[in-house]
Amino acid sequence: MIRFRFLLLCAALAVSPGASGAEKVSAAEKAALQAAMRQNIDRQLVKGNYLDLNLSTGIVRTLHPVTAHPMLLRMGEYFVLCTDFRDGSGKPVNVDFYMARRAKGFVVFRTEVDNRGPLDRLMGAGKVERLE
Repeated sequence: MIRFRFLLLCAALAVSPGASGAEKVSAAEKAALQAAMRQNIDRQLVKGNYLDLNLSTGIVRTLHPVTAHPMLLRMGEYFVLCTDFRDGSGKPVNVDFYMARRAKGFVVFRTEVDNRGPLDRLMGAGKVERLE
């Protein structure tokens, strides 16, 4: 619970809107985005582990949540948040959560595990911008 509150505080304090002219994201929205991402992660945990299936090999690896980045990205009306996980050998693994507004909150609609390529391409094409 303390870690969850810490993440909310970090989201509210560490991320501020960019200067690109995009609609600003309030501190309350940033905190709600972080909370929704954390709730999504918590719902997926099996014995404290986040499971990742490699569809090519059929291997399931266990990942352990570490920290949320204070980075918030906007993709039109959608958002992307990132979290660090560690695999069984301690290697860092990036996980990107694509999120949409739902009612007064947010929901994760896509998750990319250890696959930063799609996000890099979207950023390179100008479809995703970092909110600083």
